[in-house]
Amino acid sequence: MAMNSVPPALLQGASNFRDLGGYRNAGGRRVRRGQVFRSDHLAGLTPEDHLKLQALGVRHSLDFRGKGEFTLTPYAIPGVQRLALPIEPTVIARMQALVAQGVVPTTEETVDLMRETYRDFVNRNADTFGLFLKHLLEQPNPQVFHCTAGKDRTGFAAALLLSALGVDRATIEHDYLLTNQLYKRDTRLEGQGHPHVMKVLWQVQPEFLQAAFDAVDAQHGGMRNYLHGAIGLTPQETTALQQLLLEDEDAGAKP
Repeated sequence: MAMNSVPPALLQGASNFRDLGGYRNAGGRRVRRGQVFRSDHLAGLTPEDHLKLQALGVRHSLDFRGKGEFTLTPYAIPGVQRLALPIEPTVIARMQALVAQGVVPTTEETVDLMRETYRDFVNRNADTFGLFLKHLLEQPNPQVFHCTAGKDRTGFAAALLLSALGVDRATIEHDYLLTNQLYKRDTRLEGQGHPHVMKVLWQVQPEFLQAAFDAVDAQHGGMRNYLHGAIGLTPQETTALQQLLLEDEDAGAKP
């Protein structure tokens, strides 16, 4: 099981930007580098960052942020077409509702709320994540996908993509947890909240992603059935995605 080390910062204005390539799948084939990137929001990019994205060949950004998030931090990158795939940040709304009632959730209650959020990704947002995977297939050029922090909606999207490419769950979890080393929290985007609550909300934990995997397994019969069912990929599309984003077997066999 080959894993990426903590990647160097590629952009000045995005702390959680990284190449999703380099991981090996269960068959030993490597995910192509330079094709799909994940990130936190792109509203802080510098002109030099724009040039780097152009040099990487990025032509599309797939934005999972809700309408209010985009309004707060909009962006336009020369040569990059933004596709809105909005998933509203319901966990924040639920937390605000509790605070309005004078309730301060415990750390464990906040973790439970995040687990529920990830189960919602599986059961309520499958159509949107399906559009994400189909767009990667329909536009076979380098792309970047992101939300605000690049950790939850983006983290689950990355998990789905790597799963479709045959990467094992331990490796997927490794990529997911890199956010805790890379993402630089921005209090302007976090809102107000008790420190122990905000720490849970703005980091990732294995339990969050595991809640999604458990829902996939228990309610959808496993990842393969989920991808071909609720997500809406045909087996032929899954094969095409693998052909697009995996190196050929000879290349994948090299160290």
